Amino acid sequence: MELNALLAVPVALPSQPRAVALLMSELASPEPDLRRVNQVFCTDPAMAARLLEEANSPAFGAQGHIAGIPEALALLGVRQLRTLVASAPLGTTSRSVPGVNLQQFWRYSLRTAKLARSLAGIVHQNPLAAYTAGLLHALGELTLHLADPDRAQSINALIAPLELRRARMEQRVMGYSYAHISAGMARRWQLPPTVVDALQHHCAPFDNGVYEPLAGVLHLSAWRMRAGEAEMDDKELAVSFPDEVGVALGLDIDMVLQQDPIDWTVRPDAGDWV
Repeated sequence: MELNALLAVPVALPSQPRAVALLMSELASPEPDLRRVNQVFCTDPAMAARLLEEANSPAFGAQGHIAGIPEALALLGVRQLRTLVASAPLGTTSRSVPGVNLQQFWRYSLRTAKLARSLAGIVHQNPLAAYTAGLLHALGELTLHLADPDRAQSINALIAPLELRRARMEQRVMGYSYAHISAGMARRWQLPPTVVDALQHHCAPFDNGVYEPLAGVLHLSAWRMRAGEAEMDDKELAVSFPDEVGVALGLDIDMVLQQDPIDWTVRPDAGDWV
């Protein structure tokens, strides 16, 4: 299936049932805590995508300008948020996206977003845009599995969805990768060009005509989190570290590893989600 044909297939990207329940509960309050609402939106890639798509729609006259979840929440009213959350598809079973471990996917996406935000701050890039790119960058993988399941499963037989070489294998088999799917969706959602470019080129940041630092930040963040999911040891980390991208950003392997968000406390009951 060609990329444009795949992007034209309607798919329902699933959200975490717990995130939806927390949002529904908070938004049912006469005076919702928008800080809490922001924190929960920031944990769910599909929900965040729906929010950003709405905020960048013509209805608000800000197409291509809203890069962060807090900015999007500032535009939408509580009633609109309730409608958006109530209509969210849920990833309720292990077969919601055949071939993808959704719990692993959600964990990986959140950690990538946190690390991207941290690295962006170090190299003087927009932390909100970096967080958004990190949270959304792998949604193309879900879309591939939902829109073209047979092709996705054939690739899964060769390499797992979150392995480091996944994008290269998809490129070889299909002529495009999950990164191009994510960027294509973000372009249709009218997200800012810097976010779209980061999604498009994060697997190969130097293949772009104009180098986008945010793509480099996302590249390093995705490398670190995929390496973590693979439980790489110190030698494997050193061998696989993308030195050229690090040099371009002024970041070495130690600087990237020291920003590891796995050590950050995540306590939903206390509100420390992000």
